[in-house]
Amino acid sequence: MTRASFESLRTKGFWPVQEHTNTWVPGRIIGGTTMIIGPLVWFAGLLVRHLAIQFSGLTSEQRAHFDAQNFAAPRELAAYAQDPALVTAGYALFAGGTILLFPAVLTFARIVAARCPRLGWWGGTLFATSLFARLYYSGVELTAFRLVDALGLDQATQVVLDSYAELSYGLWRIPVTAALGALVGIVLLVIGAFRAGVIGLGRAALLLSFGWVFMGVLKESDLVFGVLGGGVAVCLVFIPLGITVLRDRIPPLHATVEPLTGTARTRPTPPIW
Repeated sequence: MTRASFESLRTKGFWPVQEHTNTWVPGRIIGGTTMIIGPLVWFAGLLVRHLAIQFSGLTSEQRAHFDAQNFAAPRELAAYAQDPALVTAGYALFAGGTILLFPAVLTFARIVAARCPRLGWWGGTLFATSLFARLYYSGVELTAFRLVDALGLDQATQVVLDSYAELSYGLWRIPVTAALGALVGIVLLVIGAFRAGVIGLGRAALLLSFGWVFMGVLKESDLVFGVLGGGVAVCLVFIPLGITVLRDRIPPLHATVEPLTGTARTRPTPPIW
């Protein structure tokens, strides 16, 4: 409809109604783009956090001392004291990846919901909620780093360890409760994606490892469960799907479904990968 036609109808008291089919949030462009960029930024954050520990300049005695402790927080704070810029970059990229993964996870849940709606709804909601807990942890970590700047490493480490449980659980234990959504949500999403034929057994296993990435304050990003299991895994799963979304090749969503007469209902065969 041209602008002149629109204005003509409006002056006569008519308001044209535009109907968009297959509309959803966050949409094809935002959803597909964040499914590509989000995992890359997330992976970069995990990698830089891992490298910051490896090249922090800690002596062999210091490394042995930190390895004997139950928490990774002292090592992370010591690495920050040695190289604040590199550690800050890793944590900042990880926080940025967390934000970008929010619309990416919603998009993935939308893909699952096309054939397995309940698994997509619940899995996507629970996992997306857990991302808010990660941002809370980022705020606590920034505070801990500022304590190192203000009080020195030893005193700041003692303050953080003395209050570690309270800091990790958060107000009324809301953050730690929200964090559980990642564990449950990713299982529901993986089951739904596999049943819908979106991913096979290989990518399903990778996506499970992504959902079980560490939760909490000042956690270590190790090579196997952090960089590979959490970073590379989500890139291998989300990026190809993001390209598919951008190319507008995902099944449409409808509020109501009309059954096909004379046609047997078949379930798609999940791919191996």
